[in-house]
Amino acid sequence: MAAARSIASLTLGFGLVSIPVKLYSATESASAVRFNMLAKDGSRLKQQYVSEKDQRVVARADMVKGYEFEKDRFVLFSPDELKALEEASSPAIEIMAFIPEKSVDPLYYDKAYLIAPDKRGGKPYALLAEAMRQSGRCALAKWAWKARQVVVQVRPVEDGLVLQQLLYADEVRSLKDLHIEPVAVTQGELQLALQLIDQISQDGYDPTQYVDEEKQRILAAIDAKIAGKQVVASAHAEEPSSAQVIDLMEALRASLGKKAAPAQPVVVAPAAAAKQPKERKGAKRATAPKEAAAAPARARK
Repeated sequence: MAAARSIASLTLGFGLVSIPVKLYSATESASAVRFNMLAKDGSRLKQQYVSEKDQRVVARADMVKGYEFEKDRFVLFSPDELKALEEASSPAIEIMAFIPEKSVDPLYYDKAYLIAPDKRGGKPYALLAEAMRQSGRCALAKWAWKARQVVVQVRPVEDGLVLQQLLYADEVRSLKDLHIEPVAVTQGELQLALQLIDQISQDGYDPTQYVDEEKQRILAAIDAKIAGKQVVASAHAEEPSSAQVIDLMEALRASLGKKAAPAQPVVVAPAAAAKQPKERKGAKRATAPKEAAAAPARARK
């Protein structure tokens, strides 16, 4: 993963205290494997917009944005009108309230950012983080960012503070809307289910135990292609039908009879290449464990 680079310099308002901070993206979307759309002769393709009315190609300079308020009826907005509607971005994140740390349902979590203290912000940053840790509370704040006002959660973690952008209520669906029919369970079924949970329980979530198997499989196929080898599709086992009728008690007892294997990182190693392929551009791939045959080291997008 590339070295962290600050994406914004902000201030975190805590009462009458303004804490200068720097914002960093908490995730790396460039780690996904991306393919380009090409013609069959390998040449790049260019995307164009075509008018449905007369099939002519429309240049970007001739485009306007519109909102469809009825079927095929639009109100048009000029770039200046849309600009006037945008929320002016602000470097200030104003804390509105402190709430219990676990009171925000993760369903409302959107993009996450890391916050680090900027110059002369170390002491108030550390004070706010420690005060929230000891109180068991996190902060709710408003922030105008990228032409939009958002509600954010600022929560303490072991090494500092995380800013979590939150979704608004009308952006999150409720299970109540699905009208799930309540079904009673027996005490025996519940007891077996609790035993199964206890049998395969762990103390916490360790993200390093898991590897994106699909990504590793795709990268192995790319390495094989570069080495001039034919990619052979592997057979995937069919999933059992969800409509299959099973004896719930027997299924629980059978599950309890299986010994839970310790979670290990799963890495799909590519076949040994006939020759070392040349380096190609892109985002870096995570290093595989030593026990597995690693793919040729390259930078990828």
